[in-house]
Amino acid sequence: MATKLSRSKLELFLECPRCFWLDLRQGIKRPPPAPYTINSAIDYLLKEEFDVHRAKKTRHPVMEANQIDAVPYQHEQLSKWRHNFTGVQFEHEPTDFLVYGAVDDVWVDPKGKLIVVDYKATGAKQYQIYDSYRRQMEIYQWLLAQNGFDVSPVGYFVFAQVNKGGGFGNGAAMLAFDLFVEPLVGDHSWVEQGLKSARKTLDAPKMPEATPTCEHCLYRGKARRLEPAE
Repeated sequence: MATKLSRSKLELFLECPRCFWLDLRQGIKRPPPAPYTINSAIDYLLKEEFDVHRAKKTRHPVMEANQIDAVPYQHEQLSKWRHNFTGVQFEHEPTDFLVYGAVDDVWVDPKGKLIVVDYKATGAKQYQIYDSYRRQMEIYQWLLAQNGFDVSPVGYFVFAQVNKGGGFGNGAAMLAFDLFVEPLVGDHSWVEQGLKSARKTLDAPKMPEATPTCEHCLYRGKARRLEPAE
């Protein structure tokens, strides 16, 4: 049976091979981050909005405002593609990994090319596309392409940015968000080699070196030096 490898676990490998090895090989996971409840709520609301236009086969206003010639994609597997524990899946035979990742949305242009879309919520004054965001987009594009779909190299990030100027709506307990769309031209050519390197690391009998900047490994190392000898 193939080893399940989520998009986030591949990202973990790229961040720190040691944390990846400890997680998948030994079951020792990093402490979980604080739950992003507002982000989850924004994700839910955006999906609800785009689903209305999906059913009507129309463009969302933010797509019209940004002159994006596409509509939300209708597909019988969309709910599966969005589910965290299933996502878009592909069994990569060279590494025996069942790679999967849950997309936020998929649009389709008039030529039938699928467009990967990712939602992001932010309170920062200037939103930013981090390297991890780019890789996330590219893995989704790779997964859809491996499943035989014609995928556009251009994907979109829909940012929901807190509008702090209006406060809480003059006491109405309403916090406004502004929607912005940023395109990204993806290149998923790195994914194949990334999977092969991840498999090589996972199969190694000894724990690999940590990434020098990994905060988790730095913490464990410093704490270990203070622990009493047994």
